[in-house]
Order: sequence, then C-alpha cells, then structure tokens
Amino acid sequence: MPNTRPAPSRPAATPALAGLLAALSLALPSMARAQIEITDDTGQRVVLAQPAQRIVSLAPHVTELLFAAGAGARVVGVVAYSDYPEAAQALPQVGGYTQVDLEAIVALRPDLVVGWRSGNRDAHLGRLQALGIPVFLNEPRSLEDVAKSLEQFGRLAGSEAVADDAATAFRARHAALAARYSGQPAVRTFYQIWDRPLMTINDEHLIADVIRLCGGSNVFGGLSQLAPTIGVEAVLAANPEAIVASGMGEARPEWLDQWKRWPQLDATRADNLFFIPPQLIQRHTPRILDGAERLCAQLEQARGRRPAGEGARN
Repeated sequence: MPNTRPAPSRPAATPALAGLLAALSLALPSMARAQIEITDDTGQRVVLAQPAQRIVSLAPHVTELLFAAGAGARVVGVVAYSDYPEAAQALPQVGGYTQVDLEAIVALRPDLVVGWRSGNRDAHLGRLQALGIPVFLNEPRSLEDVAKSLEQFGRLAGSEAVADDAATAFRARHAALAARYSGQPAVRTFYQIWDRPLMTINDEHLIADVIRLCGGSNVFGGLSQLAPTIGVEAVLAANPEAIVASGMGEARPEWLDQWKRWPQLDATRADNLFFIPPQLIQRHTPRILDGAERLCAQLEQARGRRPAGEGARN
C-alpha cells in the first residue's frame, strides 16, 4: 500500500530570516564581482579580492599610467623620477626602479605593487611576491599596449570608467596619426638613446613602433637586444637619413651635434639631427603620442629635404 502520509511541512521563514536571506542573495553576486582576476604582461595571473586601495608603483611610467587611468588617489608610493603628473611628486618614494627599498614598500602596506618587467630586478619582485603582496608586471612593447595598460590598471583599481575613456581617446589619436603618416615614404632613422655608451633600440622596442607610425624605418631594428650598444662605425655603415636623440631632459644634448664630424652621413648632409625630450617618447604613457607628433613632423621635414626626384632608399 503506498505511503499516503502528507510530506512534513517546512516552517515558514520568519521576517528576520527572510530579510537575512534576501540580503545574502544580493551580497553574494556583488562579492563575486569584487574579485579581480587579470593576466599581466608576462603571462602571470594576478588575483585581487577587491579593487586595489593601496598601490605602489615601481616605475615612473607606471605612476603616470595609474594617474591617467583614474587610480592616482590610490597610489601610496612611487620610485624616483615619478614626476608626472605634479601630484605624483608629493608621494613617498621607495628607491629607484633598479634598486627599490623593500622595507619602505612593506611599510606602506600595499595591496598591489605594479612593477616594470624589463626595469625592475627579478630578485626584488620575487621578494615582494614571497611576502604575499600581489605584483602586476607591466611591459608595453607597442602603442596599442599603452591603451591596454590603461584598461588593465583601471580594472585593478576599480576606475574602469576613467581608464576606458583614456584608452579610447589614445586609440583615436593614434589612428589619426597613422592615417596621416604611416603610409609616407620611409625615412631611414637612427634613434640614439645615449652617447657613451652609444645606445639605440631594436624593432621590439616601443619607440620603434613610434618610428613605424611616422613612416620611418629603424636602421638597427634587426638587432637582437631591446636596447643594444653599438659603435660609430655601425652608424656610418647604416647611413641613416635622420638621427633622433633623446638625452636626459628638456635640453637638446650637446653630443647630438657630434655627428657633424661625419659630413658623409645623409642625416648630417641634410641637417636632419633631431631632438625629442625623453619624457615624451621614452615613457610608456599617453604622452608618447606627443612625442610621436614631434617625430612625425621631423621625419616629414627629412622627406622635404631630399634632393629633387629622390624617394626613399633602403
């Protein structure tokens, strides 16, 4: 005979219990949304329980990117030369990007450290990770990577609205420059980082992407090192049509004019010895498009100084 006894009834939820369950049903999805999982530029997975509230920056360009992404109010420590924007200059310093002060970083109680893969020392980054501090490594190698960095930092700090707008504006400006200059006849370009030792960049470097944007051709693009040291003889053999130098600050470096000692160089013959302040082209930030505008105008000058009927030469 089948069991015909009615199933036991469940006690009705009290108003207090019902309210608690409703509150939990609302809180759990928001808690799930608060956790952030993101892959950094080295392929490392970084997990935060919530948007970072106390961020330490280990590179000047990282500091600038964090502010541009709307996360400036959450930056509690920076390295030396973090001088832009002006508000960054008032923040506590934790050494330089090649020699960070680990004790100073820990004392700031960060819930996120943003480092520079090719600038910071692996040993320092490893120590911070061993202490349980989340470390996100940034390594932009292209102009698109700058926009991507803005979006990543916005996610890490919970300032997506500001960051996404900044990335969109950056991409629009980049596209406008590309439409105007990238299809122009190529200009053989030597980018000089420094004089002694004589240093340049290969085609994997972000600056090489700026050169390409402007219709230039990096004469040392095929070298294996990101920022190789070269000799004067290599420059003479490459015979660049334009030499672009950076130096240390706003002033044109005196050593740029030393190339006038070799009048056989196409760049010297045409007076295509150009200067761009390093903070506008050597920092992986939105201001790099200010440097790009200058470089594009300079390479356009070089095209205009070619002998009549002479196009680009490989």
